[in-house]
Amino acid sequence: MWERFVRVWKIKDIRNNLLFVIALLVIFRLVAHIPIPGVNIGNLRNYLAGNQILGLLNVFSGGTLQNFSIVMLGVGPYITSSIIFQLLAMIVPSLEELSKEGESGQQKISLYTRWLAVPLAFLQSFAMIKLLNQSGAAILSNLTPFRTIAIMFTISAGTMFLMWIGELISEKKVGNGVSLLIFAGIVAALPGSVRNLLVNYDPSQLYTYVMFIAVAVLTVVGVVFINEGQRNIPVSYAKQVRGNRIYGGTSTHLPLRVNMAGVIPIIFAVSLILFPSMIAQFFVTARSAWMAGFASGTIRLFQNQYFYNTLYFLLVCGFTYFYTAVVFQPQKMAENLQKQGGFIPGIRPGKETEGYLASTMNRLNFTGAMFLGVIAVLPLLVGSLTGTQSLQIGGTSILIVVAVAIETAKQIESQLTMHEYDSV
Repeated sequence: MWERFVRVWKIKDIRNNLLFVIALLVIFRLVAHIPIPGVNIGNLRNYLAGNQILGLLNVFSGGTLQNFSIVMLGVGPYITSSIIFQLLAMIVPSLEELSKEGESGQQKISLYTRWLAVPLAFLQSFAMIKLLNQSGAAILSNLTPFRTIAIMFTISAGTMFLMWIGELISEKKVGNGVSLLIFAGIVAALPGSVRNLLVNYDPSQLYTYVMFIAVAVLTVVGVVFINEGQRNIPVSYAKQVRGNRIYGGTSTHLPLRVNMAGVIPIIFAVSLILFPSMIAQFFVTARSAWMAGFASGTIRLFQNQYFYNTLYFLLVCGFTYFYTAVVFQPQKMAENLQKQGGFIPGIRPGKETEGYLASTMNRLNFTGAMFLGVIAVLPLLVGSLTGTQSLQIGGTSILIVVAVAIETAKQIESQLTMHEYDSV
């Protein structure tokens, strides 16, 4: 491993790219600690600590929500916009054709994604301000209409700034910019968590600490195992004679990943599970008694740990199947194999190949969906075993950190390989 670090450091281009990315991440963490004036940070953190749903949102914002900083939404609006256009590309024919135009088409879709992220940032900032203002935790003071608009503009500008930083990071090809920003927010909170653990150390809770460490290690191993796991489908190509040359006649494999959806299902599930409670917060103080009661009942229902985690588990599993169905299309794969003269040994080309690929992917998808679902409800499982809820959102955080680390390491490795070929 140290040898690889030395090789990376000796190659000037990769070294400069890494230093540039680290500098941008440092800027992100500095900006994340610039709060908007007039916010009681202490009350905000206490409120977030007692709200599991907003705690999840704080993770996906890179830890910026707990400071009510100028980048408090993180890259959430951009992620939401990306998800919307991914779904629209499957429904709207013009966007589907645009996505098939190669790099130029992808650039246009990226431009549309940025444009949509702006109004989404305004809407999310307004919803968050109203939600915190109605929480009764004395978080915001002197909230006039002018000040509300000024905060919305500031937060939206902060989101656009992070989006720009993320794109600069992605251009260096040493990791995905948006993923690395979330990664940096989670890792930045680690020293504080360790410090609190040491300060509040209780020898009688040694079993609990050992349990947390064991779960963390097993989760890391499981994430690596599932993320790297794949099923290799053997593919053979028939020999084709063109003039005096013979093409094909080779054997290869088609890799099908166990977790093809990555962390996208968890992001989808978080976005959906946040919606009912956030909407209900606006109607708690409604004049109509039945509406206020219905809103309060909805909030209490989602605060119930068993209901919340069961729904979270089902949503993650469902979105795993949904997103895999969007990304993995066995019909097109079977058609492409047939056009290229390829076939799966023992399986007829065409419909039978399509059915075989679909059934194989469904079996793999079941394992991936169950794994992501267990990771999502890991806090409830650990809490029931240890009698404490200290591991809030731990499984999701570990999943994101490990997945991003693996992706970044692969991109750096590909850069090293490319430089080795160039130097030969």
